[in-house]
Amino acid sequence: MRASDAPIPASNPTIYKGSTLASCAPKWLALAALAALAGCAVGPDFETPAPPAVSGYTREPLPAQTTSADIPGGEAQRLVRDLDIPAQWWTLFHSPDLNRLIERAIKANPTIQSAQAALKVALENVYAQQGAFFPSIDGSFSPSRNKSSNSIAPVPSNNTNVYSLYTAQLSLSYAPDIWGLNRRQVESLQAQADAQRFQLEATYVTLTANVVTAAVQEASLRAQIDATRDIIKIQRDLLDLLHRQLQAGAVAGLDVAAQEAALAAALATLPPLEKQLAQQRDALAALIGAFPSEEPAEQFQLSSLTLPQDLPVSLPAKLVQQRPDVRQAEANLRSASAQIGVAVANRLPNLTLSALWGTQAVSAGGLFGPGNGIWTLSGQVMAPIFDGFTLLHRERAARAAFDQAAAEYKSTVLGAFQNVADTLRALQSDADAVRAQDAAERAAKTSLDITRRQLELGQINYLSLLNAEQTYLQAVINLAQAQANRYADTAALFQALGGGWWNRPDQPQTALSIRNVLP
Repeated sequence: MRASDAPIPASNPTIYKGSTLASCAPKWLALAALAALAGCAVGPDFETPAPPAVSGYTREPLPAQTTSADIPGGEAQRLVRDLDIPAQWWTLFHSPDLNRLIERAIKANPTIQSAQAALKVALENVYAQQGAFFPSIDGSFSPSRNKSSNSIAPVPSNNTNVYSLYTAQLSLSYAPDIWGLNRRQVESLQAQADAQRFQLEATYVTLTANVVTAAVQEASLRAQIDATRDIIKIQRDLLDLLHRQLQAGAVAGLDVAAQEAALAAALATLPPLEKQLAQQRDALAALIGAFPSEEPAEQFQLSSLTLPQDLPVSLPAKLVQQRPDVRQAEANLRSASAQIGVAVANRLPNLTLSALWGTQAVSAGGLFGPGNGIWTLSGQVMAPIFDGFTLLHRERAARAAFDQAAAEYKSTVLGAFQNVADTLRALQSDADAVRAQDAAERAAKTSLDITRRQLELGQINYLSLLNAEQTYLQAVINLAQAQANRYADTAALFQALGGGWWNRPDQPQTALSIRNVLP
């Protein structure tokens, strides 16, 4: 077992008593180690902040469900209190193409890979610091050729001034963790590793939400492009009609010119939408770890996505456990708390124990002969007497850093609650907007159809038709955007509530729990 793998419980000193190392070391060193393990750890013991004493996210009670509209993406969504979030929440959109893209993103996105490597760095730093719980043993072998002056004694036992000297030795050094200095350092590094772990979880949740949002945005742009092309077709048909009526003398040339201008204006709105769609495809390729020239074959339409109807509303007390950013801020707070203990311990006396055993001879073959052994036992107590108040100010700085981390934790919690509240309100407004935009689109389409028939019969002038066309075009685009907002804000709610990372089947392997490593 490696030192980095071995737990070091403070209440169980037999870990040293029964170890091979302890049996080889002098008895006084083992006793010193036991005394150190029984010692206290100076500085504050960290306590997890209590969850906020609130029962909801909004001042008024949340409605049981949102409003609905009789179109795809207009279904009512039920807000279910304390409903758990599935690990793969995006499957609730029932899009196999979306599922495949997210799977690719998790495997190939470099941001995820970077966060995984950063977590590994943090863990290795913990393991490295744990090595200070054990004695340090070094071995050395030193051969030399020497000549002594005739006037200097002693000389080797063979009474010659020119001789060889061979020295082989083992040196052992151990600093008992009397005040818990190393324990607090390990605690701080463990907390930093926890923070990095939750940074990885936040990256995971953000990535999956971004892929969903990118797919929804692509679907929205395709809907707007399709609506614009439909309007262009309608306007071309109307232009053909006006040309025929011009030949029959039923309309003036000014009306034809106005329709040509309207058609040109509609055509001009198409390239910007196509540019946005192309850029959105590039962004989607980057999210899955691909180059723009390797954009995915999957394409998205609003009709290919199913709007999740049962939405979770986690209890406020659970939110602080589910949000990776809150857990990361808590880990940073714990690290800052442990650093206070480090600063306090540095102001106290520290003990270092040393031992040296070896052998020395004038020939390599005589190294292990009788009477050639050498050994040394030593101890050193060092205490700061005057350092220009450096250590005092470092302790004060550590306490101020803890206050800073506490304020940042509180700010993160407030931001998390605001994020959830904003998303819940957005979902209600989105549902109302879809219902209103659906009614507006239906009314605009009816008005346009009636206006076209009246124009064909010569009952109205062309200006009325032009206004109806513009109203319908804007209504169709507004409806597509309103539908997309519902999908996007639904994904945002899953992200705001933590993304269900705790339900992933690979959590026991990826969580890399390191809480129990502390003594």
